[in-house]
Amino acid sequence: MDLKGRLVLLAGPIFSREALTAPRQLKTYAMRAGYLFAFFVLLYTANQATFGWQQYRSPGATARFGAYVFQIFAFIQLTLLLFAGLLFSAGNVAAEKDRRTLLLLLMTDLKDRELVLGKLLASLLNVFTLLLCSLPLFVFVRLLGGVSLLQIGWLLAITGAAVYAAGSWGILVAFWREKTFQTLSISLLGLVAFLAIVEMLTFLVGPQTSAGEWIGALDPYRSLLRVVSPFSMGGLSRISELSLWHSLGVLLGLAVLLNLITIVNLRNWNPSKSVFVAVKEDKSGGRTRQARTVWNRPILWREIMTKAYGRKIFLIKLAYILFAGLIGLALFRGGATDALVLGMVSWQGLGFVLLALLSLMLVNAQAVTSITSERDGQTLEVLLVTEISPREFIGGKLLGVFYNAREALLVPLLFVGMLFVQQLIAAEQVVYLGVGYIMLCAFAAMLGLHSAISFDNSRTAIINSLGTIFFLFIGIFICMILIVEARSSFALQLPSFLIFIVGGSIGLWASLTHRNPSPALTLSAGVLPFVTFYAITAFLLGESFSVFLAVCAAYGFTALAMMMPAISEFDVSLGRATIEKS
Repeated sequence: MDLKGRLVLLAGPIFSREALTAPRQLKTYAMRAGYLFAFFVLLYTANQATFGWQQYRSPGATARFGAYVFQIFAFIQLTLLLFAGLLFSAGNVAAEKDRRTLLLLLMTDLKDRELVLGKLLASLLNVFTLLLCSLPLFVFVRLLGGVSLLQIGWLLAITGAAVYAAGSWGILVAFWREKTFQTLSISLLGLVAFLAIVEMLTFLVGPQTSAGEWIGALDPYRSLLRVVSPFSMGGLSRISELSLWHSLGVLLGLAVLLNLITIVNLRNWNPSKSVFVAVKEDKSGGRTRQARTVWNRPILWREIMTKAYGRKIFLIKLAYILFAGLIGLALFRGGATDALVLGMVSWQGLGFVLLALLSLMLVNAQAVTSITSERDGQTLEVLLVTEISPREFIGGKLLGVFYNAREALLVPLLFVGMLFVQQLIAAEQVVYLGVGYIMLCAFAAMLGLHSAISFDNSRTAIINSLGTIFFLFIGIFICMILIVEARSSFALQLPSFLIFIVGGSIGLWASLTHRNPSPALTLSAGVLPFVTFYAITAFLLGESFSVFLAVCAAYGFTALAMMMPAISEFDVSLGRATIEKS
């Protein structure tokens, strides 16, 4: 039996079906082409930011540019694929649970190994394909100089092992937890907390000790730093001495351990206890508890007064608060410092950015799952035939999102207060940061509802919603790095940045106007990346009020552009009615 046959035998029919059907879909090829195209656009932008329109370039300068681009591409790809692998794996199983089809899979003669590994490998198939598609890109970068084939090989190996471990964690959480929001939030928090704990333990033990090296090997970013900058991380005299077998082995071992835990506990976790409780209540024939009074706003009552998102959601909030406390303790213990990260923002400011990004993703996950769970649970159609108005439905869902995610909303604001107490920011900057952050939270919540309404498939809606938030901030970070690099000749490199921004506008337009395009959404997709770019440049120039106005105007208008069709054309947005064109 060949290697392909053995792999299919190991993963089972679930993976073999995905491997046979995925190449038939146009979106598979569009994803690969778009992935490589985005990196080549970034390569061109970085080239213009570094050299401009210079015709003569020395071999040394070209080699330094190749090494610089290799570093940027390596960390961007690791971040993108880690997030994609985690989200695809967790969302795949969560969608099966919401549609009640996982019970059917458990009733077949599929082995536990085939079910777990089949779902995992099927979810990661497109992610690993993108990783392999990046090989020609990195070989092209090698032609510039400053990079060896050995570095490219270790880059792909470490990234692949990290993605496999992240996907294994997502599969474990998805089979463990019942509700989609719990699955997404625990997956995200678990990954971020794991990286933070690994770095903290490595710092306490000492990165130069044997224990510190093995603990640090669990962090793929630390391992990747050794790949892209081998001579700065160790006593290497030749690039051929670069060896990261211990990092690769530790990451693969962690992934295998997670797989074994999932396989062993698969039948214990599924079906969940709620299934047996529901059967027991049906057989009793009597009322199991006293009826509760429903408010005049039943949607809001359901979001606030019931356990629609699981009974242990407080554990997620507790984990988030503990994580925020660790960030605050690490950043404020040493007091103020003038050191800037990448020449852009202070360490305390970076902590606020990371915490705010995590909060925005939790708010967005709460919003998108508030509707996808209704659709998959076949209760959305029941709600739509009642007398509930569109304004009551959308408003109840939004208020429910803000209430259920109140810890994620308030903790970053407390962080801003700590920055003010430490005299790191002025009083007016507290207002700018606070109001701007609240506006971004409103945008994230409305984007989640908009995606859930626009996409019939729950997994596609979740990936589109969270992916838009994630890629938006990744794009902002990339732009900031390139602007800092091109600060001395920014005006000459402006056309190259416009290419990067226009690409973002096209992607945002395709996401926002998927089902029901409107002039307001088209305008938002065209204006938002440009206004965000202006806000980035204003921030790097030390302005505060301009950044505040740009963020509030652009993201506030986009949130309203998504909210108005959801209320005024509610049936059209959900696909229950169409507008006849004259």
